[in-house]
Amino acid sequence: MFDRLEEILKKYEILSEKISDPEVISNQSEWQKMMKEYSDLRPLVEKYKEYKATKEAIEEANMLLEDNLEEDFRQLVKEELAENKDKIVKIEEELKILLLPKDPNDEKNVIVEIRGGAGGDEAALFAGDLFRMYSRYAERKRWKVEIMDSNEIGIGGFKEIVFMIQGSGAYSRLKYESGVHRVQRIPVTESGGRIHTSTVTVAVLPEAEEVDVELDMNDIRVDVFRSSGNGGQSVNTTDSAVRITHMPTGIVVSCQDEKSQLKNKEKALKVLRAKLYEIELEKQQKELAAARKSQVGTGNRNERIRTYNFPQGRVTDHRIGLTLHRLDDILDGDLDEVIENLITVDQTEKLKNEVQ
Repeated sequence: MFDRLEEILKKYEILSEKISDPEVISNQSEWQKMMKEYSDLRPLVEKYKEYKATKEAIEEANMLLEDNLEEDFRQLVKEELAENKDKIVKIEEELKILLLPKDPNDEKNVIVEIRGGAGGDEAALFAGDLFRMYSRYAERKRWKVEIMDSNEIGIGGFKEIVFMIQGSGAYSRLKYESGVHRVQRIPVTESGGRIHTSTVTVAVLPEAEEVDVELDMNDIRVDVFRSSGNGGQSVNTTDSAVRITHMPTGIVVSCQDEKSQLKNKEKALKVLRAKLYEIELEKQQKELAAARKSQVGTGNRNERIRTYNFPQGRVTDHRIGLTLHRLDDILDGDLDEVIENLITVDQTEKLKNEVQ
């Protein structure tokens, strides 16, 4: 591990010189590529430098203890030595995590699809709650939310809603949200006060660039129609809504949130590319050895991943056995505690697989 870290440190130092070279700066595409690599390596290099400094402090303390020191000073050196020994063990674990192969999609924007499942209107209402939760989380991260398509019900929920979240590292945080979200609560329309269980499916797709997916425009059929709102009433008087069908796969994507047919088509194509990219990613993941797969991963849209229990005010993530009694905070977008725990378990599993 440390030979590899030394090589990375040398590479980082070479990059540091190159990105300051006027000749390299004049070639903007090459300079940006180097800057990205330099930025990606910085956290690992800084952690390795911290490791080296701590190791040096331990060696110096051991040398000092070999001398005849006054008792008070000897005690101080021993305390510092003990602290640094604990610190270096922690740094070694952090270095192992930083050395894990990165998901190439982690820095990408995401396209999120939320669909009401079992439970009718109650499921649609909870789909609206989840959309608000992710929108509030995006606000906290200063990410941008853009609705791609939606099918509202009259009482404030969604049969389905598709939206993009744009921001650095969006996929790295939200990829664990894919799967079935279950809600247990007394519906507003339920006079008997019985607790109902409803489900909502969430799919989180990394945004795919044109270079990621080869999309033949001859393979798609584009239909246009008038946008409709609650109850089927027409929103626009022109055929601005767009429905795209990808003939080879049968995937259908609709978009009607913009007044411009061209903008709706652009948004629909973004969603289609993301879906095709997801299919390709799933193929690649199936080809990997089972031992190298994470136990948490990015979730399966058919897997029940989380329960939101309103009477008890709790949220349970079934993949990692985490239960938090902070339902209101979490639904208000305070998701970091859940996501951090998922990342930790995911990294732990990956570390185990690296050792095997």
